[in-house]
Amino acid sequence: METKERVPGTGGRSGKCRVEVIYDGYVQGVGFRATACSVAAGLAVLGYVKNRWDGTVELVAEGEREEVEKLLSGIRARMRRHIRDEKFSWGLARGEFSDFEVRY
Repeated sequence: METKERVPGTGGRSGKCRVEVIYDGYVQGVGFRATACSVAAGLAVLGYVKNRWDGTVELVAEGEREEVEKLLSGIRARMRRHIRDEKFSWGLARGEFSDFEVRY
């Protein structure tokens, strides 16, 4: 799925944004959360990743648009064979995170 959607309120320009992603497929029990944290560790992004009760994985990330896109691309490159679908919701950063973590 394409990740170049316009971020509301930015006119499509770079800036602090937030993305909420639901990953569907064979995404639990395959190191998905650890991979997301590993990719995030090399980037200026904040947020979390967690397993959901329905077998999907939820990721919320905030940062500069370019950094967030690198996170999504890195996860996709490493976990491609496990991801069947990605649902994105883009918006403006809320500034509520201090790191990137696994949530339970």
